[in-house]
Amino acid sequence: MLSSELVIAIAIAYVGLLFLIAYVSDRRARRGKAGFLNSPFVYTLAISVYCTSWTFYGAVGSAARSGLEYLAIYLGPTIVFIGWWFILRRLVRISHNQRITSIADLLSARFGKSSRLAVLITIIAVIGIAPYIALQLKAVTSSIQAIAGVGEFPGRTLRGIDEVGLALAVAAGMALFTILFGTRNVDAKEQHLGVVAAIAFEAIVKLAALVATGIFVVYVGGGLQAIFSRAEAAGLDIYSIGTFDDRWIAMNVLSAAAILCLPRQFQITIVENSDENHLRTASWAFPGYLLLMSLFTLPIALFGLTSMPAGANPDMFVLTVPLASGQEGLALFSFIGGFSSATSMIIVESIALSIMVSNHIVMPLMLRFTQGRGIGRGQGVSSLLLNSRRFSIALILGLGFLYFYFTRNSNALAPIGLISFCGVAQFLPSIIAALFWREATLKAATAAVAVGFVVWAWSSFMPSFAGSSVVVADIMAHGPWGLTWLRPEALFGLAGIDPLVNVVFWSLFLNTATLVVVSLLTSPSALERVQAALFIDLFRPSTAGSPSVIRGSATARDLRFVAERVFGPARAYALFAGVPAVPPPQFIDRLERELAGSIGAASAHVMLSKVVSGDAISIEEVFEMAGETRQAIEYSQELERTSEELRSTAAQLESANLKLRELDGQKDEFLSQVSHEVRTPMASIRSFSEILLDDDLSDAQRRRFVSTIHQESLRLTKLLDEILDLSALERGERPWDNVRIDAEAALDRAIEVCAPLAQRRHMHIVVGPRAGSAIVEGDTDRLCQVLINLIVNAIKYNDADTPVVEVRSEVIDGSFVVEISDNGPGIPANEAQAIFDMFTRGEHGRSDATPGAGLGLAISRKIITRMSGALELVPRDTRGARFRVTLPAC
Repeated sequence: MLSSELVIAIAIAYVGLLFLIAYVSDRRARRGKAGFLNSPFVYTLAISVYCTSWTFYGAVGSAARSGLEYLAIYLGPTIVFIGWWFILRRLVRISHNQRITSIADLLSARFGKSSRLAVLITIIAVIGIAPYIALQLKAVTSSIQAIAGVGEFPGRTLRGIDEVGLALAVAAGMALFTILFGTRNVDAKEQHLGVVAAIAFEAIVKLAALVATGIFVVYVGGGLQAIFSRAEAAGLDIYSIGTFDDRWIAMNVLSAAAILCLPRQFQITIVENSDENHLRTASWAFPGYLLLMSLFTLPIALFGLTSMPAGANPDMFVLTVPLASGQEGLALFSFIGGFSSATSMIIVESIALSIMVSNHIVMPLMLRFTQGRGIGRGQGVSSLLLNSRRFSIALILGLGFLYFYFTRNSNALAPIGLISFCGVAQFLPSIIAALFWREATLKAATAAVAVGFVVWAWSSFMPSFAGSSVVVADIMAHGPWGLTWLRPEALFGLAGIDPLVNVVFWSLFLNTATLVVVSLLTSPSALERVQAALFIDLFRPSTAGSPSVIRGSATARDLRFVAERVFGPARAYALFAGVPAVPPPQFIDRLERELAGSIGAASAHVMLSKVVSGDAISIEEVFEMAGETRQAIEYSQELERTSEELRSTAAQLESANLKLRELDGQKDEFLSQVSHEVRTPMASIRSFSEILLDDDLSDAQRRRFVSTIHQESLRLTKLLDEILDLSALERGERPWDNVRIDAEAALDRAIEVCAPLAQRRHMHIVVGPRAGSAIVEGDTDRLCQVLINLIVNAIKYNDADTPVVEVRSEVIDGSFVVEISDNGPGIPANEAQAIFDMFTRGEHGRSDATPGAGLGLAISRKIITRMSGALELVPRDTRGARFRVTLPAC
C-alpha cells in the first residue's frame, strides 16, 4: 500500500527533477550550447504537450463509457500534421517574418494590428482555458487520491489534506515553476529552451508510463483476444462499441481546431519553432507518438470494466488496475506519467496566456493612460512586462482553481476538456480567413469571434456550473424566462441531438456566417490590406519585407530610448549599431517588428506611432500603395514572369543558333582542311603515276618515282587514320578501360622507339631525373602514343645548331609529371593555345622535316583528358618548347 505522504513526496521530487532539467538546459542554451535542444525530435516531443491528463486518464474513461469515440481526439491533430504543408507551414513562416508571439498577436497583426481584437481574443482564451486547467488539477488530485486508496479502496484516507487543498497546492507549485522558467526573458519570441527540454522529458515519461501499463494489462489479461472475449462475456457490446455519428465528427472538428487554436499548442508548434523544416519531422513523428499513446487505451478500459469493482472510476483505471494487482511500483510510475501530462500542460498554457495578457491587455492600457510618457519611468517596459506576465500566471492558475472548485463534483474528465476545445475553436474561422481570404476585415473577425464566444459561453461554459448553481440548473431545464428555444443544450429549438454537437454546430456556424457576411458588407482599411498582402502573398518574393506605414522623423536617440526600455541596454546597443542620427524608414519598420516580438504587433505599432513625429501616412496614400495597386502589381508580376520566360526561350534559341553556326563553320573549316591535306599527297601520287606511264624512264627513275608514290600513300593513310582516330575520340566510339599501369615503363618504351630517329638527325636525347616508379590509371599503348608524338615533334622541329631533346619525370603532390623540352625555335606566345587545335602546325623547324597534318597534339590532348590528366605547353624564358603531361598517381 502506498502512503499519501510518499506519493506527494515523489510528486514534489519529480517537480524538482523538472526544475533541474529546465535549469541545466537553460544555462546550456545561454552559453550557446543548445545542441540537441534545437533538434526536430525535441521539438516534436514538446508538441506532445497536447497529450494532457485528459488523454492519459480521460481517454481510458471515455473508451469505457463511449467506446472508440476517444480516437477522435487523436485523429484531428493527425490530419492537421500530415497536411502541415497547407496551414502549419504558413503559420510558422508568418511567425518568423512578423515575429508573432501568440494567437492573439497573429490575428491582430493580420487585421490591421488591432488592439481591440487582440484584447478580445486574450479574454476568450483565458476564460476558455480555465476549464482545461481545472481538468489538470482535478486529474492530479484524483490520481493522488486513487493511488493512496481514497474512494477506491475502503479504509484508506488521505490524511491532513482534502481535495481542494491538494489542488491549491498543485496550482501554487506549477505557478512557481512557470514563473521561474517561463518569464526569464522579455522577448516572447526568444525560445524557452529550458521549459521545452522539461516538456520533452515529460513527454517521454508519460508515454513510457502508459505503454508500460498497457503491456502489463495485456499480459495479466492473457492477451488481447482474452480481454475482448472476457468483455463480451460480461455483456459489453464490443462489436458496436464505436458509433461514428455526428458527435464523433464534432469531436474530430474540435480536436483538429484545438491543435491550431489552443494557446499552448500555438506557443510550442509556432512560436517555439526555430526551423521550419522541423515540421517535416513532426508531420510523421507526432502522429506516431499519438498512435503509441492510444494503442492500449481500449484494452485497459475493457480490462478495468471486467476486473475492477462496480462503481470504480474509469478515468483512474490506469492507476487502480495495477494497484488491484499488487503492482504498486507500476501504479506509482503511472501516477508520475499522469502527473507529467498535467504539469506540462499547465506550464506551457500559463506561459502562452501570460504573454497574451501582458502584450495585449497590460501594455495597451499603459500606453493609453500614460500617452507614451510612461515608457521611460522606473525600470522601463521590460520590468513591467515581466512582472505582468508573472502576475498573469498566478491569475490564470487561480481562475483554473476557481473553476475546479465550483465544478469539482463532476466525475468525468473528458467533457471538461471538450468545453475548452470548443471555446478556442472559435478562433479557427478567423485564422483560416487570415491565411487565405484577402477580403476578410477587422470588423468581421471581431464580430465573428464575439458571436462564437457568446454562443459557446451560453451553450457549453455556463452549463458546466449546473451542479453548483440552482439558477443555471433552472435555465438548463426551462430556458431563460421560460424561452425553451434558448435552452443551452437545445439552442434555437434544435432538440434531440447531442449537446456537444449542438454547441459545435451553432457556435461555428454563426461564427463563420458572421465572418463572411460582415466581410462582404465592410471594406478593409489600408493597413489591413497591407497586412493581408503580407499574410496571403507570403511565398511571393515581393512580400519578403513589409512596407512601413509609420511615416515621419525620429532621432536614433529617441528610438534607442524606447528600445532600451523594452529590450535592455545591451540588445538595444546591438540593434542600433551603425544607425545614422536620423534613421531611415526601413530601420523604423525593422524596429517595429523587433518590438512586436516582445510586446505584440499592435502595441509595437502604437508605441512607435507615439515616438515618431510627423503625420502618419494617410489612408488614401496607403490605399494607393497597397490597395488599388495590388491587382496591377499582380498583373505586372504575371507579365514579368511571361516576359522572362520568353526572354529565356529567346536566349536559349539564340545560343543554340550560335552553336549551330559555330559548328557549321567548324564543319566547313574541317572539310576544307581535310580536302587540302588529302589533295597534296593525292596530287603527288597522280603526277608521279602519270610520269611512270612514259616508257622513256630509266630503272633508277622508276624506282625513285615508285618510292615517292609509296611515301605519299603512307602519308595519306596516316592522315586518314588520324582523322578517323580524332573523330572516334570526340564521339566516344573508341573507349578503353583505364587500368593501373606503370607510366615510367611507357616512357622508357617511347624513348626507345624515338632513339633511332634522333640518331638519324644527329640529335641527342637527354634523359634527366626520373620518377623511378609511378602507377597511374590509363592505357599503356595510348600513353606511349602521346609520349612518342611529343618526342618526335621535339626532334622534327628542332633546328638548333646542336639540337637537344630532354625528357624528365617526377611525382609531385600525388601527380605523375613528364616534361619533354627542346632547344628548337619554340612556339610563339600567340600560338600557344592554337597549337592544340586540329590542322595546326608549328611554323618553324628543320628544313628536312616532313610536315604533318597538325592532328597529333589534338589527339594527344584528348587521350590524356580521357585519362583524367592534362597536356599543356609550359612557357619558358629560354629558346625552345616544353610540353608537360600530368596524370593522377595511384
